[in-house]
Parts: sequence; C-alpha cells; structure tokens
Amino acid sequence: MKVLPQKAAFRATPDFSKITSPRKALRAFVDETRRAGSRLVFVAAHEDDLRVMERTSGIKAQRFADWSEATAARIRETAFIADFDAGFLVPGQKPLVVVTASDVLGSRAHHPQPLARASSTAFDHADVPEQGTVVIHLQRGLAMLDGLQTVAMGAGSSREMVRLAFAGDDAVLAPPADLAMIWPYAAELGKLTLDKADGSTWWSRRSEAEREIQTAGRQLAKHISQRRRRRAPKVVPPGPSYEKFVARFPYFTTADQAKAIRDVLGDLASGHPMDRVICGDVGFGKTEVALRATAAVVLSGKQVAIAVPTTVLARQHVATFRKRFAPFGVEVGRLSRGASALETRETKEGLKSGWLNVVVGTQSLASKDVRFRDLGLVIVDEEQHFGAAEKAKLSELAKRVHTLWMSATPIPRTLAMGLAGFRDLSVIASPPVHRLPVATKIAPLSDAAIATALLREQRRHGESFLICPRIQDLDPMLARVQSMAPDLRIVCLHGKLTAVDIDDRMMKFVEGEADVLLATNIVESGLDIPRANTIVVCWPERFGLAQLHQLRGRVGRSGIRAFAYLLTDTDSERSEQRLAVLEEFSRPGAGFAISARDLDLRGAGDLFSEQQSGHVQVFGPVLYSHLLKSASEKSDDRAADLWVPDLNLPVADMLPANYAQSEAVRLEIYGRAARCGSADELDELEEEVSRRFGKLPPTARDFFAAARLRIDCKRRGIVRLDVGPDAVAATFLPGRLRKSKARSLQRDGDRVVYASKKLEEPFNRVEEFIDLLDA
Repeated sequence: MKVLPQKAAFRATPDFSKITSPRKALRAFVDETRRAGSRLVFVAAHEDDLRVMERTSGIKAQRFADWSEATAARIRETAFIADFDAGFLVPGQKPLVVVTASDVLGSRAHHPQPLARASSTAFDHADVPEQGTVVIHLQRGLAMLDGLQTVAMGAGSSREMVRLAFAGDDAVLAPPADLAMIWPYAAELGKLTLDKADGSTWWSRRSEAEREIQTAGRQLAKHISQRRRRRAPKVVPPGPSYEKFVARFPYFTTADQAKAIRDVLGDLASGHPMDRVICGDVGFGKTEVALRATAAVVLSGKQVAIAVPTTVLARQHVATFRKRFAPFGVEVGRLSRGASALETRETKEGLKSGWLNVVVGTQSLASKDVRFRDLGLVIVDEEQHFGAAEKAKLSELAKRVHTLWMSATPIPRTLAMGLAGFRDLSVIASPPVHRLPVATKIAPLSDAAIATALLREQRRHGESFLICPRIQDLDPMLARVQSMAPDLRIVCLHGKLTAVDIDDRMMKFVEGEADVLLATNIVESGLDIPRANTIVVCWPERFGLAQLHQLRGRVGRSGIRAFAYLLTDTDSERSEQRLAVLEEFSRPGAGFAISARDLDLRGAGDLFSEQQSGHVQVFGPVLYSHLLKSASEKSDDRAADLWVPDLNLPVADMLPANYAQSEAVRLEIYGRAARCGSADELDELEEEVSRRFGKLPPTARDFFAAARLRIDCKRRGIVRLDVGPDAVAATFLPGRLRKSKARSLQRDGDRVVYASKKLEEPFNRVEEFIDLLDA
C-alpha cells in the first residue's frame, strides 16, 4: 500500500457537484487530464455510483480490487470500490488524478457507515410471529403461540413442531412450514377471545372480512391509480445551490436518513403529487429530511408551508430554517400565536406576493385568508398531534402539491396507511452513531425522588425537565421543589402564557440561565437542547404512551447518558403495565415499537372512512395490510390462496438445537423461511444463518433443501408430495398437472406416482421425478 509522504502538498480536484454544469465540467477535466498524460482513478463506495460517474464523464474505467492494483496498472483510466471524502492529485512523472463519487454526485453519493449501529425496529420481519404472542391462523383463527415442541416420530427420529393454544385449553401442533399460514395479531391477549381449534368460530368472521378486503382493495387500487394520474410540477433543484445547502449540514447522514432523502427527492421529481410519511424516532434526523425537501422546492422557485402543532415547536423550526437558509437569501416567516399582528400581516402579504419563500405555522396555515402565490410543498410535522378535521384542512391546502408527513410515533391509522401502500412510507430506524438509550425508571412519586433526580443533574452541570400534566399542578410543584432544593433555578412554562413570556422563559433555559424547566407537555415536540439530560414526569399515568415517549425524547440528544424518571402515585395494575412498556422500549428507535403496540391494541380503523373497527381487527394489522395490498394489486395472494404444500419426506426438516440453541431464534428462522417467496430469498436466509451460526450441519442443509422444494411445489401447484422407500407421489391442484411423455409415471386423476429405488438420497429422487414431469 502506497502512502503519500507528509511533505507532499495536498492538491484537491474540483468539486463538480457545485459547478453550474457538472457533466460539462467533468468531461472537460477528463479531456485535460488525458492531454496532460495523467492517469485517472475513479473511486466510489458503491458500484452504482461508479456507473453514474462513468456515464457523466463519458469514459469506461477498468475495475481493480484496491488502491495498490489500480495505481500500479498501466491502464490510463481505472476504478475501485472505496469510500474517499474528496479527490486529490498525486504528483509525479505521470501524475495520478483521483476523482471520487462525492466530487461528482455530491450529497447523492453513497457513504456506508460500518460503525453505525443498526437498530431493530417494529418493521424488521414484522410478518414473523414471536413466541408468547397472539397469532392468527388462517384455517383456525386466533391462538397463542406457545413456542416449539419436539415430537418423537419413531425409529429414533424426531421433529420440531409449533405449538398453538386455542380456546378451552386445546392445543394444535403444526409443522414449522405452516408458519406461512400464521401471522402476528397482537403482543398480548388482553381482552381477546381465542377461537376453537377446529376453526368453527372463525370461518364466518373470516369470510365476511375477506369480502370487505376485496372491496377495500378495489378502493385502494382506484386511489393509487388516481394519484398516479394526478400531475404535479416536477421539482429538480439546481445542483450547485442545493449541494452548497447540503454542505452546511455538520454531520454524516445515517443510512436510513440518506434513503429517506433520496425517496423524497425522487417523489418531487416524479411529476406526481408526493404523499409520503417519514417515520423516524425522536432525534433521528427527520428535520434534516424536511430541510432538504424545502431546499429542493425553494431553490426551484416555489413556496413551502410547514405545519406544526405548537407555538414552541414553530419558534424552534423558524430559528433552525432561518439559520440554514441565511446564506441563500431565502425568507422564512411565522404564522402562529407567537407572532405579532404586524408580523402576521407581513407574512400573509409576503406569501401572496411571493417574496416570502417558507412559512412555519400552526393550523392557522389552513385559514381562508392565507394565500400562496406558488405553493409547491406542504410539510406536516408531528402529525399525530393534529386531529382529523385539522388534517382534512391541511390536505385541502396541499391539493395538487407535494405533501410530506413526519412523526416519531404515528397514530395507528397513519402507520396502517403506510404499511398498506395507501401512502408511501420511509422509515429512519438507524440512530446517530453516539446516541445512547435513555435510562427509564418507574418509581413512587415523592418530594425526595424529585429533588434527588434534579440535584443529580445539576451536579453534572446539566439541565432538567420537570413535567406535570395540568397547569394547576405547576405552582404547587414549584413550592414543593423549592422547599427541598432551594438552590435550583427554576422557570415555569405552559400554554396560557403570552407568546413573549414563552419566548423569554424558553431562552433562559436554552442559554443555561435555569437548571430546571417546570412545564406541561407543551415541551413535548421538537425541542433540541443538548445540555438537558434528565426528565422527571409526575403522574405519568395521565399521559399517553406516545406522549411519554416524545417527552423522553427531549433528553439524551448528545453523547451523555440521559435519565427519564416516571414518578407515579397510583397502584393500578393496568397503569403499571402501560408504563412498563416505556421501560421495555427504551432503546433508540423505540417509537416504532410503541406505535406498533398501539396499532395492536387499538387497530387502525377503516382507512377509507371514519369507522374505527372492522376487518382490520379480524385479521390483525400485519395480515390485513398484506391482504389489502395484494387485493389492490389484483394478485393471487389472497387469504384463500395462502396455502402450504404438504411434504412427507424421510428427513427431520428442522434446525438442530445444538446448532441454533435459542428456541426464539429457531422460531424466527422457521417463520422467515416459511415467508420466502423465491429460491433467491431462501438462499439469502441460508447464507445469513451460516454466517451467524457457522457451517450448516446435514440436518440444517436438509431443512433448507425442503424449504426450497416447498417453494417449487407451490409454483407447480403440488399440494402434497410423498417420498417413500419405493416411490415418489405428488397430488396437484385441479387442472395443474400437465401431460408428460415419461412412461415411468403412473397418473391417476390429479395424482401421479413414480416408482424409484435407484437413488437413496430423497432430494435426488425428487429431482429426478420433477425432471420426468417436465419431460
């Protein structure tokens, strides 16, 4: 490996992404390099980026494995995969010119982050049921998935089965392949009633719900078709200005954040109205996605409206947007209770005349007297705080323009809309590199507990939030804290204060002039104060789970360990269970899990009306979304068509317990294998398993071979395959058995038998049988 001497002067290559005509500039640079007799090396972290660089430059570079090979080659134009920040020139008799993806593509270049933590979310294998949860069996109904049970099969062999508990203490043992028919329903049984094991209590509900889903699927298909027919202006930002805006972001984007940005920019350039939901936990970078979407629209000459639920969040967004857009001459206005009458009037006039590019406001944005000259994008932040009527007004404002919805804990209907395809969905699940989980503790409410938490934070030179559910609780709480800790500097904040008072008190806390902010949940949304790393919530049972999660998100936004104390004075078992969810989901990215749990408990309602129950509750949100999407795409993957070929093979068809020792992990692998729809998907899973647990033993290889055979059988319409010592027999769906020229096959209606004793290995015999079927 060659290392440049330290005395060599650094000479950078041009940043083509910030030049008015990047393609023309790059081609001129390549021509100049060739004339000078220099060698050219293209470097990118992703093969796709290398291909774009080649198309832009008009050259074809030969690929090499690494820097040493690329620079040692006698070819003038080479390329290899690596992640370089910027290009540079290496002097010499034949100078070496290195051009990187960042030089050509700017913010669109891929930058893998191997050290970034991937966060498991509610959407990772969401269709795979877990042990101890309520599931829906398509043939039998609601059941509890108890786990796995080993069953002796005779002759010293055994099989692992999935145990399902039904009503009346009945249980059914199903082969792992049947997990294709078993879908998650809810995390807890709660007040649900299990069905009978024979399915007699289930079929009437299933039939009615299937008819409703077909109707809803047609409505969804019509909605998607209408969306695709509707036109919206294509928004493609000018490259140089947009790249200069992006360069002002002081951090690397996470992988999910970068994908969400690409999704949004793709929607804006599509020529159809964007209707996308960005789901990202508190502090995961949703605001940066909104900033880049705003920049793309504003730099293209159109206006942007950003709707937020509170005046406090409006104030924070105005400050953030003004700071980022200051060098570009972009004006940012405010429409909320916090704005003066003069500011409000000037803002409305600026929007109408067009000199004001961006406005941040509460629901007043949808007022009839607010008119835009050329509105291009509406962003709704913290969508879960807006009611149905307010959302309807905002949707009316966004008619025929692009719309972006953002939330850390989306309401069940919004989440279900995204999962079903009613709206496009982008998930930001990977946390920032230095983000630590917030330590969440539940304790009895007492003056000592409050004072201890607040003083502990003061001793490490930090700030704290102290949250009460009602305004009338603030003054008594202030007196209690001052009596216990008189040295603490405390400011109070609530929604009935004047806008000036709210701003003054917030600035005192932001600038470190107070140790504690005593407030209602007015601080729930959007505040980013890195010094604040403790939050104490009194009477948390009076808040919703999503509210508590949002409040907890106000702390822990730096690399310092943060603490959330939920101090309750109730003995209610139900309240304790609810609060325990916050303790359980304390990792970064927990907002998804909380939203998914909310979707479990409450259901999504009817996506096409205000009805709050119905077929969603019959199938559960995951299966419902799958069936609705299939119905809207007019595919054959309906509930009646979700069947599993029955394979009777002389192999164990299981993963050995001494290979994958965790029962929960084996159950997950069984479920994922059952969901694989193609041999390629199964190959990827098999490779992942071998990486996790080591080389596959023979029994595990048989398991994956059987799963691969099951996929092939379903494709051919084989409902049952028997492999015995003397013959192989297959039973087909009516009309699916084709004529074969092979004389060794014995056909009886939809059943065909092949007598074979030549090959002892069962999969080889099946392969020979299938070859004869195809003859």
